[in-house]
Amino acid sequence: MPLSACRPGGASERWAWVHGNRDRAPGEWRRKFDRLADAGFRGVLVGGGKTGTLSDAARSAGLEFHRWMWTLNRNGDSFARENHPEWFTVSRNLESSLTSPPYVGYYKWLCPSRAEVRDYIRGKVAEIAADPAVDGVHLDYVRHCDVILPRGLWETYELVQDTELPQFDFCYCDECRRQFATLEGRDPAELTDAPSDAAWRQFRWNSVSRLVNELTEEANGHGKPISAAVFPTPTIARTLVRQDWDKWPLDRFFPMLYQGFYLEDTAWIGRGVAEGLEALAANGSSAPLIAGLYLPQLDEASLANAVASATAAGAHGVSAFESNGLDGSMLQAFGSGADQPRRSTFPASGV
Repeated sequence: MPLSACRPGGASERWAWVHGNRDRAPGEWRRKFDRLADAGFRGVLVGGGKTGTLSDAARSAGLEFHRWMWTLNRNGDSFARENHPEWFTVSRNLESSLTSPPYVGYYKWLCPSRAEVRDYIRGKVAEIAADPAVDGVHLDYVRHCDVILPRGLWETYELVQDTELPQFDFCYCDECRRQFATLEGRDPAELTDAPSDAAWRQFRWNSVSRLVNELTEEANGHGKPISAAVFPTPTIARTLVRQDWDKWPLDRFFPMLYQGFYLEDTAWIGRGVAEGLEALAANGSSAPLIAGLYLPQLDEASLANAVASATAAGAHGVSAFESNGLDGSMLQAFGSGADQPRRSTFPASGV
């Protein structure tokens, strides 16, 4: 579907992240997507699975089908792992995330400062955007590794992260060090206080933003919109994961307003929406902001409160993560969708 054919954003847009590699027959996918469409959902952000089968099921239900991709966290990327180990990010301890992944074994990150990495990821986006079965591209993990985890996860990993610890501070690869030294005349690996160095923080924000600019150009060049799952607010994103998302030229933003990870209540979701909208407007963006909600942390009542909090703060809509739990009474709590008539169906992907 060309970019111009996308319906304008509205205050009640509903989306769902969907794991497409679930063991479901095509008819089961169709029934799942029918339920979402009947509840007023606009589209699904689908990772894994067979594109044709999933797209046909989503489109036949009247939903947009956007491909959800892991961008810089490339744990399953055998080509990069086997052919370009130098592409992976390096910590302040000078350990590669390929061989010494932080936190969990799948945290293996590519460095966006490298032109060859940006070209490689751009090629992945081009493949997705060129597919007629795909209506849009959705980026995830488009950031650096978490230098600080959300407060609610410290106990899980037996950490106290009231400062930037070197084993979680990325990227100090040869290319980042070379580029920063060219710009600033200093080696970031030799800074006496790297966490407080404003130029070094900005360098890493810019490295991700440059990648996003190129990926946006690629997707839009194929007539496809591009969006991203980003950290909950611009301030949190810059502080925790080197992500300066309010400066990005995306067509939609999906901030992950997962209040439980930050030890907050659902009112915090509205405050996060307000900060995001204000920051986007300050940077000249009117792109829709869709509040991402984490279903495992919400019961029916708190889900309804979360939706109300986001909507009252001006969000253009809401999206559900772990949508397998979005059924029955939870689907009702997400919203009736009465003001979002079901879309006419798309043609099958083979047409």
